Amino acid sequence: MDFTEIEYGVADRVATITLNRPHKLNAFTYRMRAELIAAFDLADADDDVRAVVVTGKGRAFCAGADLGGGGDTFNHKRSAEMFGGEDLVDGRPRDGGGTVVLRIARSLKPVIAAINGPAVGVGITMTLPMDVRLASDTARMGFVFARRGIVTEAASSWFLPRIVGISQAMEWAATGRVFDAAEALSGRLVSRVVPAGELLPAAYGIAREIAGNTSPVAVAAIRRLMWSGLSAASPWEAHRHDSHLMYDLGRAADAAEGVTAFLEKRPADFPLKVTTDLPEAVPAWPDNPYA
Repeated sequence: MDFTEIEYGVADRVATITLNRPHKLNAFTYRMRAELIAAFDLADADDDVRAVVVTGKGRAFCAGADLGGGGDTFNHKRSAEMFGGEDLVDGRPRDGGGTVVLRIARSLKPVIAAINGPAVGVGITMTLPMDVRLASDTARMGFVFARRGIVTEAASSWFLPRIVGISQAMEWAATGRVFDAAEALSGRLVSRVVPAGELLPAAYGIAREIAGNTSPVAVAAIRRLMWSGLSAASPWEAHRHDSHLMYDLGRAADAAEGVTAFLEKRPADFPLKVTTDLPEAVPAWPDNPYA
């Protein structure tokens, strides 16, 4: 796919996805939706990519859905036209932001959001399945759906309470107000707030620490364990997954290399690849149960 509304590049084993409609504050479109899904497909298929950083071009991260359709922006008939009537859930067009979020949730690489400016609506909900969210001190965020007469989309009713707790999630969603990065930090929506000029260096610092020091297969397995564990019925379910994967990976080449490198006081050179060596016991996310 030719990218026109995002930019995608790989350097130092880190993929960068940049939302690229700065003249529209990177407002979300059907085209951007397709390009984001394609970019995460590329990252997962490339064993040289060890982490993904997502940011926005210009002064915004993403201002939410492009409202160029006016009052019909969220009309289901318009959505059906956009989606060709083919991608459905229970006979209705699927939420476009949700298709992106579910693709990010299935990522085999850790994903770091570098929220460089305004992030509202789908502009903030798309970050919820990302593993680390960093914000510029100039960023502002808002779950503004109730003020537009629609519901929290992009599976945020599942993700947001798990990240910040139900009380904070409902305050932000029910009021629909826009808040600053300091409030996002105190509410645990982001893990760090930094000056604008330090945002991308901070995001790349985390990504390169992952890329330079860890087993890619271990990180992919840990990511799936963490996210699937959020809805596990009990710690015994997590223990079952842990036991399977400790057995599979404990006798694999990366574990031998990791221990040997530590004892020899040298950097590890992990041989396993995510595309070919991920154990079957890694918890799976369904591609599309509504297909």
